[in-house]
Amino acid sequence: MTPKKIRAIFSRFKEANPSPTTELEYRTPFELLVAVILSAQATDKSVNQATRVLFKHANTPEAILKLGVEGLSPYIRTIGLFNTKAKNIIETCRILVEEHGGEVPRSREALEALPGVGRKTANVILNTAFGEPTIAVDTHIFRVANRTGIAPGRNVREVEEKLLAVVPKEYRHDAHHWLILHGRYTCTARKPKCPECLIRDLCEYEAKTREEV
Repeated sequence: MTPKKIRAIFSRFKEANPSPTTELEYRTPFELLVAVILSAQATDKSVNQATRVLFKHANTPEAILKLGVEGLSPYIRTIGLFNTKAKNIIETCRILVEEHGGEVPRSREALEALPGVGRKTANVILNTAFGEPTIAVDTHIFRVANRTGIAPGRNVREVEEKLLAVVPKEYRHDAHHWLILHGRYTCTARKPKCPECLIRDLCEYEAKTREEV
C-alpha cells in the first residue's frame, strides 16, 4: 500500500473520530493497568462491569493488595481466567508498592516486568495513560492491518513494527484506537461490513462483502 493511501486512510479515521480512546473505563493509570490485565480474553464490557464495583472499594495498589487474592477474586469472578488474573494483579500491586512507590512505571521494561503484563499491555499503558505513540497489536488490529494491506505481517510484533514505520507521525498516537475500533465494529472477523466501511475504496482486501440483495 502506498504512503499516500495510508495517509488518506488515517485522515478519514481522524475526521470521523477526532479523539478516539479505549472503551475500558478508568480514571488513573493504575485503574487502566488493572482493567487491561483483566481484559485478556475478555470483553471490555465484562471488564467494565467488574471494575465499576471493584474500584468503588479499592482502586490503588495498596488497597487492592490488602484485599489479597481471596478478597479480589469475588469482584472479578465473572471474567475469564479470574483466578490467574487475581494472582497476577495482587503480585503486580506488591511490586508497585515495594519498588515504584505505588505508581505505575512509565518505562516499557518496568511495565513488562509486572505479572500479567506483556508487550501489548505495556503498549496500551504507554499510549493511553502516558501519551506515547505506541501501537498495541491485538487480534482486531492484526486482522485489519493484514486484511486492508496497511501493514501485513506474519505475527503481532511484525505488524506492530510495520505500523510504526508506515503510519504518518501525526496519526501515530491515535492509530491504535482507530484500528481496534474499526476491527471491532466494521472490519469484523467473520463478515466485514464493507458496504458501510469508511475506507472501502482505499482498502486492498480483494474479497470485499457486498450489499445483501
